[in-house]
Amino acid sequence: MSEKVDSIRNIALVAHGGAGKTSLAEALLFDAGVINRMGRIEEGNTAMDFEPEETKRTSSISTGFHQLTWKKHTISLMDTPGDQNFFSDTKTCLQAADAAVVVIDAVDGIKVQTEQGWEFLDEFELPRAIFINKLDRERADFQRTFTDVRGMFTPKPIILQLPIGAESGFKGIVDLIAQKAYLYGPDGKAKAADIPAEMKDEVAAERETLIENIAEADDALVERYLEGETLSEEDLRNALRKGTIARTFVPVLCGSATANIAIDLLMDFVLGSLPSPADRGPKMGKDPATGAEVERRPDPAAPFSALVVKTITDPYAGRLTIFRIFSGTIGTDGSFYNSKKETRERYSQLLVILGKEQKAAAGGGPGAIVAVAKLKETGTGDTLCDEANKVRFTPVEPIPTLISYALSAKNKGDEDKIFTSLTRLLEEDGSLRIDRLAETKEIILHGQGQIHIETTVERLKRKFNVEVQLNIPKVPYRETLKKKVRVQGRHKKQTGGHGQFGDCWVQFEPQPRGKGFEYVDAIVGGSIPRQYIPAVEKGI
Repeated sequence: MSEKVDSIRNIALVAHGGAGKTSLAEALLFDAGVINRMGRIEEGNTAMDFEPEETKRTSSISTGFHQLTWKKHTISLMDTPGDQNFFSDTKTCLQAADAAVVVIDAVDGIKVQTEQGWEFLDEFELPRAIFINKLDRERADFQRTFTDVRGMFTPKPIILQLPIGAESGFKGIVDLIAQKAYLYGPDGKAKAADIPAEMKDEVAAERETLIENIAEADDALVERYLEGETLSEEDLRNALRKGTIARTFVPVLCGSATANIAIDLLMDFVLGSLPSPADRGPKMGKDPATGAEVERRPDPAAPFSALVVKTITDPYAGRLTIFRIFSGTIGTDGSFYNSKKETRERYSQLLVILGKEQKAAAGGGPGAIVAVAKLKETGTGDTLCDEANKVRFTPVEPIPTLISYALSAKNKGDEDKIFTSLTRLLEEDGSLRIDRLAETKEIILHGQGQIHIETTVERLKRKFNVEVQLNIPKVPYRETLKKKVRVQGRHKKQTGGHGQFGDCWVQFEPQPRGKGFEYVDAIVGGSIPRQYIPAVEKGI
């Protein structure tokens, strides 16, 4: 393994669309020296949003992965979509995270998508922090935004930093624990300074509140605080980490991603207060054979186990499978067992995802988010493990689809390619669903919303050169009985020879919806010869 488990941080950036997640990721990568200039969403040149459909819409439609090193720690970033059309991808990739930074726009505040993202974090029990962004923008208001946050979210949000200046005059922050001011120039470098005189009363009041809140994470600290003892910065930072990981409270930081203000302090906070894979503890799964609960601890010496969180398909390069390792260690090449598909898969190179690029990884252990290419059977949600120590993790279920369209080929000869190409796209987007209706002969595409469907159509053309037309699906009308009906058939013939006589009743009645057709032979005593019964059923 190339790094210690406690030096890893797997962080998801979560927010509504437009709050600045991708810009924040860009600033983090820039300050860590991974990129030499900060790209801009408007220019379509960011490290995380590189798909043509993302640059066209200036928003994330798929979770982007990247990695940086900060003060001898490895931070893996996941830039998740903030549009509800693509929330299924957000939810799936959160399985790889150990914590999250929720980005909130200081101008527009909390939106519905912010609340949905927060609910996902609650579902996964992920520790988190809030970063109030865009404080350099017109109409930005830190206190108004924090008041909304405090009224909306639990666990309890607590302020760690206060902004210095407002809107275009925003130039730095005050660290309430350290009782220091940090001012930033155009280069994004912090300079320690005295707390502005006009802020001293506000800082003192907010710090007192912060100490009371932080002390709640440690009973011994509460006792010392109530006895009037002065708590040291080390005491406070230890309690801050303990309470954040336990989800006793949610620290609130602030800054500006595009102006590169307070981004370095955010990274310091990530290292000091957000959990490593070791802090998160074991991952629970099941023995595929018995169904018994199985524990996988984040130990390099434990049996290997991992969960596939994303699949990327390319018509030329093939399939790229991204997975999070929960236990054990794997090398640069080798094989593992897929416990869902019950098959062994081989790989020739282990990779780290760096935006649209990849680099070779020197092995991977607990907490590593890595990828391999050209697996034949493995898909998103599958568990990879040691064949001698099988385990199966429970993946998240895709969010139910909300909208449907019928697809027809724009070009002659593409009809057969539509279904096969869509099947390839489903490998990387499990929130899509396709059906072929027997009644109408139509291919139906189901998605999360209009933008989701339109984006899928664009990707279909770009990746597989298949152009389709979106149509309203035809309604396969069906007729059925509304009430019970009895019909009599009577036959009588007396002209010459033996006479003929028959009297038969057939009863029809509606079944419960979805039960289909059921034929009941109620003939008793052989009053109708058995050889006639199949013909009667066929006729009905």
